Amino acid sequence: MSERDEFGAFLVGFVVGGLTGAVVALLFAPQSGEETRALIKDKSIELRDKAQVSAEEAYARAEQLATDARHRAEELAGEARVRATELANEVRERGKSAVEAVRKPKKGDSEATAA
Repeated sequence: MSERDEFGAFLVGFVVGGLTGAVVALLFAPQSGEETRALIKDKSIELRDKAQVSAEEAYARAEQLATDARHRAEELAGEARVRATELANEVRERGKSAVEAVRKPKKGDSEATAA
């Protein structure tokens, strides 16, 4: 989880830094206002397209991670069910053995009751 937080912070910093750098460069560029506005418009369209592609990639990656996590959870749940069944059978067998041991008379007990 920490790795994703660090990546998200990096990505936000990268985008904000890029935008800030682009705006400062455009504002201090030696060209007319009309040319600057056209350049800002072109760059904003380009940036929007890049952001959209990045968002789609991030969404696809998140979907893949969610699918992987879901499959792993199903595997673990299946393993837990198998282990629970094994333990239940083991407990049942131990219980049967304990009941049989209690019901079975000892050698010394049968002679004591006969006398």
